[in-house]
Amino acid sequence: MFNLFSRLGRKRSSKDVAKERLKLVLIHDRANVSPQFLEMVKGEIIKVIRNYMEIDESALDIKLTKTVSDEGKGVVPALIANIPIKSVKNSGK
Repeated sequence: MFNLFSRLGRKRSSKDVAKERLKLVLIHDRANVSPQFLEMVKGEIIKVIRNYMEIDESALDIKLTKTVSDEGKGVVPALIANIPIKSVKNSGK
């Protein structure tokens, strides 16, 4: 969704830019966090996963949404990540 790394150097249409901005606004509204905060979280997740796996960042999709709590007492924010794995690094086994 917000894969800035793979988009560097690639021109995006104004439609794509507007769509990206709308997504940022919606995410901010849903979780009451800034888009910069979400990007920091995403960057940290990518760093940790890279220690163990090679991932396809161009197909990476991390988003913030809402879900019903386990207790069923309301709606809570949820971080959803779809991270395609290219390969697992040597785990020392």
